[in-house]
Order: sequence, then structure tokens, then C-alpha cells
Amino acid sequence: MKTKLVSLIAIVLMMSLVIASCAPKPTATPEPTEAPVVEEPEPTEAPATEEPKPPAPEFIEIGASIPITGNFGSLGNMVLPGYQYAVRDINAAGGVYVEEYGVKIPLRLTFYDDESDPTKAVSKLETLYSDLDVTAYLGGAGSSMHAAASAIAEKNKVPYCGIAFALYTIHQQGYKYLFSPFPKSPQQAKDTFEYLNAAIPEGERPTKVAIFSYSDDWGKEIGGLWEQEAAKNGYEVVVRAENPVGPGNDWTDAILQAKAAGAEVLLTLPIFPDGKGMFNTMAQLGWTPKFALVIRAPEGVNWGESMGKIGEYVTIFPGWHNGEKFPGVAELNASYQTEFGRPADLLTGPAYACVQIIAAAIEKAGTLDREAVRDAMAATDMMTVIGPVTFNEHGTGNVLNPLIQWVNGKLELVWPPDQATTDFVYPAPPFEER
Repeated sequence: MKTKLVSLIAIVLMMSLVIASCAPKPTATPEPTEAPVVEEPEPTEAPATEEPKPPAPEFIEIGASIPITGNFGSLGNMVLPGYQYAVRDINAAGGVYVEEYGVKIPLRLTFYDDESDPTKAVSKLETLYSDLDVTAYLGGAGSSMHAAASAIAEKNKVPYCGIAFALYTIHQQGYKYLFSPFPKSPQQAKDTFEYLNAAIPEGERPTKVAIFSYSDDWGKEIGGLWEQEAAKNGYEVVVRAENPVGPGNDWTDAILQAKAAGAEVLLTLPIFPDGKGMFNTMAQLGWTPKFALVIRAPEGVNWGESMGKIGEYVTIFPGWHNGEKFPGVAELNASYQTEFGRPADLLTGPAYACVQIIAAAIEKAGTLDREAVRDAMAATDMMTVIGPVTFNEHGTGNVLNPLIQWVNGKLELVWPPDQATTDFVYPAPPFEER
């Protein structure tokens, strides 16, 4: 019985093992893992749409009142071509780029003949302002003309660029809109004696000076400055004579005084017809200064054509000469030669530079807003046909002041030496020996 029980247990155990071996084996449950990180793109703003530019005006309007006729006509006729050629050349290159509109816009010059009348100049500038809404003014010629015109520019808050005037007191009025890349009276008076001292050995220098000036603002200003600078440099003013601005003054008494006092230097500033009469009288009375600085009258070709040998050897401070070695001078001379049969006249280069300065200021400002253009003009630092130009706070320009002399029927640049086209002639031979 016992044996049967043991056998039964063994059988049950064996069947349990068989059943266990036939059961499916358990599989391992995988360890949970982190879900994959999906980097969503950063939210972005929609691309900005550039604001459309406003429609550009057809032209950038520039206005000028110029003495084409009257007392200052000979000066105005040298200024106008400079403005016209500069506008032409800038427009040939597409105009002036104005960021506000995103395009180049051509310049348009509108000018009037003010007949050398300051009252008419004021009227013309007001018309240009009201009718054309000009971005900038270009000045005429002659200190009295600029004195009237610059006041209107200041009233209208229109940037004004003018040359062919040396009157310094205009720049002492607190004007913000007046700019003049042209030598002023203090520089001219100082340079007169500095140049003489540099060009002439000490033992050969003249010492006695006659000053013939006009009784207007500029005549009184530069006459007084010449007297001051003469004294500083060891020269003696022996005659100081004045006449009103006009084409036909009688300088006989002043010439006789200068001759009697032994004056060797003449400093004067007549307009053309008056200067012609002055020198003809000097030749008749037998007084030949060894050095004559004659501002204004000898600046045009009419001096050489009408004066002959009497007009030789006078010197001028005109602010420029066509022999200067600056970019654009050769091209300007070529244009002038084609139209007028000669290189550019003395005031043509400074006039051309004024347009260069205004165009550069408009581009720098990026707008036709006159105040912004004015600020850009004040910060001018550029090369022009008259050389490098910057402005002082009161609108006077830091520019070259070349000395020009009539030599053998031609206007020659004689100082400074690095720009000279010929040697300075001193002393001037007597009229009767020419």
C-alpha cells in the first residue's frame, strides 16, 4: 500500500514538471523611456513689409537772383555759367539721390536778373520762395547784393550759398542759413601782406601804401582791415581815399596825393568801368605803384581787352583760378572753352562749387527738408573744383585764397607757389616803359 502511494506522488510530480515545461515563458517588460523631444519652431513675426516711398517731385528746385546787368553785371555773368554747368553735370549723372524718395531727382535752376539792385534781389527771392518752394538759394555777386539777399534767406529759412563777396559783417548777424565758400575781408587783408612778405625779399619790399576804397560797407570794412594789417607788418598807409560805388568816379586827387607821398602799393576794389578810369588816370598822371591789388575790376576778360599794357601786372583776390589742380577743373575748363573760347572765368569755379555743396548736402540729409539740408551744409567737408571746403560756425568757408596777376595779357595764378601757373612779377614796370 505504501509502495502504491509513493508511486502516485512521483507520477503527480512528473506531470507537474511536464506541464510547467510546456507553459509559455514570460517576457521582460521594457523599461519606460522618455518621449522624444520634438523642437517646435520659434514663433516668428510675419516679414515686415517696407513702407512704400512717397512719390518723388519732378525736380529739386533751386532759385537764384543774379546781377546780369547793372554795376555788378560783369561779375554776375561769370557766376551764372558756373551754376548752369554744375546743374547740367549733376543731372547728366542722374541727379541727386534723395533717400526719402529712394530715387535720384534732377536739379532745376530758376534765376532772375536783379539788375544789381538789392531791392529787386529781395523781391526775386521772395517770388522764388512763394512760387517754387525752393530747397536752396544761390546768391548773386557783390557784397551789397548778398547783404540784402541773405536776410531774406534767413527769414524764409532757406539754405543760401553765395560767392563773389568778401564782406565779413554779413556773417556776424547770427544767420544760420548763410554759407559762403569764398575768402572774406579778414583773410584777404591778412594775406595781402603775408604774400608780399613771402614773395619779396625784406630789403626790396615796398613800405608806403595807398588805399582807394568805396564808402559802402565793404569798402569801409576792408579798408580798415588793410590799415590794421599794414601796421602789423611794418607798412605805412600814406593815403586813404573814398568814393561812392559807381562806374565813373574821379580819382585824380587821390592819385596825386599817392604820387606826392611816394606810395608804392595800391590797394583798391573798384567795379570795372570805375577801375578802368582809375588806371587810365594813373597812367596820364605818371604814378605807377610797384604792386597793385585791384579787387573786382580786373576779374573779367574785358579788363585785358580794353586796358592793354596799362592793365598789366595788377593782382586780384577772386577766390579761384582755372589753373588750380583740383578734381573737375579740367572738365569745367573744357566746357567753358567750347562755349566761350577760353578757360573758365575766375568766379565760375566758386559758383560751380556752390552747387556741388548744395547737392552733396541734399544727398547727405536724405530729404528736401530745408532745415535738414541746412544742417548737412554746415557739416560740409568735401573736395570741390575750388579745393577742399569746410564751414565755420558763422558760415564762412575755409578755402584757398589764390593771388592772380595779369601777365602778358593773361590771368595767371602766382600765389601760392604750389598752385602757381607762372612767377609773380614785381615790381611792376612804369606805365611809360611797358
